[in-house]
Amino acid sequence: MLYIVWDDKLYFQSERGGAMAKSFFQKQPMMRKMLYALLPILLFSVFAYGFTVLINAVVVFGVAILVEYAFERNKNKPVSEAVLVTAMLFLLSLPPKVPFWVAALGIAFGVAFGKEVYGGFGRNVFNPAIVGRLFIYITFPVYMTTNWVRPSILGLDSITSATPLQILRENGLVNILDLFLGWRAGSFGEAPVFLILAAAVYLIYTKTASWRLMLSTYGAAALLTFFLDILNVPKALPTLPAIMSGSLIFVTVFMATEPITAPKKVKSQWIYGMIIGVSGVIIRTFSLFSEGWSFAILIGNVFAPLLDEIIKEKKVKKSVPEAKKVGA
Repeated sequence: MLYIVWDDKLYFQSERGGAMAKSFFQKQPMMRKMLYALLPILLFSVFAYGFTVLINAVVVFGVAILVEYAFERNKNKPVSEAVLVTAMLFLLSLPPKVPFWVAALGIAFGVAFGKEVYGGFGRNVFNPAIVGRLFIYITFPVYMTTNWVRPSILGLDSITSATPLQILRENGLVNILDLFLGWRAGSFGEAPVFLILAAAVYLIYTKTASWRLMLSTYGAAALLTFFLDILNVPKALPTLPAIMSGSLIFVTVFMATEPITAPKKVKSQWIYGMIIGVSGVIIRTFSLFSEGWSFAILIGNVFAPLLDEIIKEKKVKKSVPEAKKVGA
């Protein structure tokens, strides 16, 4: 039995064969809630970019399930529903013009080398969706950093357009309402801020994701962006459009809160989120990479076990009620 402690609650995954192996997918309620939160964002991406999203979805989900099945079948274990979340997050992080074969290579690498080589669900050190995305980001940079398109209804009239971050770096102006509504160039699922915020509320309400990780990640990123802005640091971006652009909000809600790779202790979670927020702003501001959040997540993943190891938390002693006196 594999136990996972998350947000002061205990969750478990049965590793027994027998009856569990008869089901192709292992039931994981937390992962289903994550999929429910991501589904409106997927529907928005179809509305904004057309049926190419669905074709990519068939490719990404199919390859992800196939790769995990190939690893797990020899252990007589079912495919975890967590791989569906990995596939969804990876899909929504893709640029609209990415070739299908590049998407297939990315998700295959992410599931195989970001998860299964560590032993499967619950044992991976790094977020597998991020591992897959960074693999194709570094290997096929042209496909992942160029040919952005502006959304249109079902992608019928989409035209090539610069992303908000590219516009801001050239001292241009962006429309804040467009950023909030997601009507701007970007990856399939990073744009609709209003839907991502609604997902955050749902995930926090259902105790599926930690609000501490969201607040510490976004808060650290916003504060550092603000300080760089008011100090007029070279290459610094204007605060409000910067913290609503790129994949910051998407990463904050869905990637930084991933329960397997994030620390389990409360104090560790605050520090972990700040590491991601600060690292992402530094990378996106001063490096050659247009976005720093994928790298920031991996940096945070590296520190997560160490934080839980070195940070001590006081154990709360539960009071034992005094025994009732029995009258003579």
